[in-house]
Amino acid sequence: MKEFELKYGCNPNQKPARIYMADGSELPVEILNGRPGYINFLDAFNSYQLVKELKAALNLPAAASFKHVSPTSAAVAVPMDETLKKACFVDDIEGLDDSPIATAYARARGTDRMSSYGDWAALSDTCDAVTASILKREVSDGIIAPDYTEEALAILRTKKKGNYNIIKIDPDYEPAKQEIKQVFGVTFEQGRNDCRIVPEQLTDIVTQNKDLPDWAKRDLTVALITLKYTQSNSVAFAKDGQAIGVGAGQQSRIHCTRLAGNKADFWHLRQAEKVINLPFREDIGRADRDNAIDVYLGDEYEDVLRDGAWQKLFTERPEPFTREEQRAWLDNVTGVSLGSDAFFPFGDNIERARKSGVSYIAEPGGSVRDDNVIETCDKYGIVTVFTGQRLFHH
Repeated sequence: MKEFELKYGCNPNQKPARIYMADGSELPVEILNGRPGYINFLDAFNSYQLVKELKAALNLPAAASFKHVSPTSAAVAVPMDETLKKACFVDDIEGLDDSPIATAYARARGTDRMSSYGDWAALSDTCDAVTASILKREVSDGIIAPDYTEEALAILRTKKKGNYNIIKIDPDYEPAKQEIKQVFGVTFEQGRNDCRIVPEQLTDIVTQNKDLPDWAKRDLTVALITLKYTQSNSVAFAKDGQAIGVGAGQQSRIHCTRLAGNKADFWHLRQAEKVINLPFREDIGRADRDNAIDVYLGDEYEDVLRDGAWQKLFTERPEPFTREEQRAWLDNVTGVSLGSDAFFPFGDNIERARKSGVSYIAEPGGSVRDDNVIETCDKYGIVTVFTGQRLFHH
């Protein structure tokens, strides 16, 4: 297939639309089911690059959940404990522990479930039936993977009344070194961002604390590769091989850090006993549970706990999870890694990161205020690595 005609571009008025190879060669993908659109393909190609690079860097199966050309999360196949499975709504998935690629996607999809509603899924490895069984019951626009088992295809083809988008990509495909796009009729050309990000590069430790364990290098690598395919400015928090909070597309870096930190906090709070044991009625679906948990953990928690409201969601009225209780829970969090796609200009980013349990940071360095940032890290014993590598993505 040398070109694929799209229904329309980013919006219905943007016609005609298609994807094709400028040199006239075959496209590196097969559409196995459905009819992906313009934004679907943007998500598909960006997300597949991410998971392919994660797999190459860490030698672990990788998965990503994408929305609007940025990852809600990306993860590698690190085993999940029972509490995390419950928090991610996958504790009833048979065979999860025996499927590394399903574990990776369960982590990615379960990180920020509200943002992942209607996501695009990307896998570094063959999609198996276990992964397909997770996707089958979630609201999702499509998936890209290098291959699919017959059982997985049969499951996925039942989604969206048979119209679920399934793309198979050639894992050996290598894009051209130069990238070209047009904006306002003007052609832009640049070298493709093919920089490598691997744990072995994380050596320029600039803080007094220089204790950087291998698992932290893994998590910093996950954060940095996630940022490489996140709309800038961007910051990512990571833990246990998983991006647990992504702040994307903000004009101010402190706003990125706050956004990512709030999402990371939410991920940790979802695993607290009060949230895990919320007495949901059996007829309440996963999306409604996600919405209820979001409100329950927020300032407007009475919206789901007041009389006349809680009865629609719960079998009994839950006790509030107070701000003081939440803060006490989060104060026990440590070992979180943080990556930034450009330097931190002020120490306020570090102050905010510390509140979310950040112990390790990787950023390019190069700010005129690097000394202030390093001093703030030293105040809290945070290990910081300068990568010398900016990761803007637009």
